[in-house]
Amino acid sequence: MTGFLQRLAARTATVGSVLCLGLDPDPARLPAGFAADVTGVERFVRLLIEAAGPCAAAIKPNLAFYEALGSDGLAALERIRASIPADIPVVIDAKRADIGTTAARHAVALFDRLGADAVTVNPYPGGAAIAPLFERLDRYAYVLCRTSNPEAAEFQDLLVAADSATGAPAEPLHLRVARHASTWGPGGTVGLVVGATAPAELRAIREAAPGLGFLVPGIGAQGGEIEPVLADGPATAAPAGSGSGRGLLVNVSRAISDAGLAEPAEGTSRDPGERIATAARTWASRLPVLP
Repeated sequence: MTGFLQRLAARTATVGSVLCLGLDPDPARLPAGFAADVTGVERFVRLLIEAAGPCAAAIKPNLAFYEALGSDGLAALERIRASIPADIPVVIDAKRADIGTTAARHAVALFDRLGADAVTVNPYPGGAAIAPLFERLDRYAYVLCRTSNPEAAEFQDLLVAADSATGAPAEPLHLRVARHASTWGPGGTVGLVVGATAPAELRAIREAAPGLGFLVPGIGAQGGEIEPVLADGPATAAPAGSGSGRGLLVNVSRAISDAGLAEPAEGTSRDPGERIATAARTWASRLPVLP
């Protein structure tokens, strides 16, 4: 049995990039000629995978975009997942969390039914409650830590008191989440979601959790900068700190998919797949694997 971090490192070495291809399809934002329904969505997502997948270290479908299409959307996601090449890790962005019995069913739904290699998880119920989502040795859970949305500070930056039992100082809540997540699971099954839009927080979280893999949203349409992410995103200790990419994934969604929507500039291809492939190659080159 090979762990997620090992599979991710192998794929990262193959493509030479830490790019994670986000699949967030909106029926209202499809290229000309694609029906604004579940059929058009599935066709467009398959085009994205075909055109941009060869550049991606991982692929991340956002579950809500498929749930919004009802049972047909979930069926489409199952088919899409089955079509993704086996050497590309798949992160299902679900942000699940609940009491233990429910979390166990989340694990079955996401890992066994949808075939996720990794999932995103909300830490709010506490580590023991969400353990079913990070206890499998061959799967991975990215715990929401400091997200990329503008409202993230409302709760995630709240100051929490020092903890004499663990020795943690008074610190923002997101740092306490990082410290706790570092102790969860059997080892090599837990990472963090840390937004590129908060570079100072990302740096502090890396110091608090040197061995956890980071999934970093917020690059591209949300305006996060690449350089701080490449500087502070890679893990500096085990279990994620070895292997190509050192556990870093940087998600890009709209900045790649929207390349297929715009009217092509003069001298460029009118084929949306070719424009998507060009955008993916550009982003992959901007997110290289660093020594």
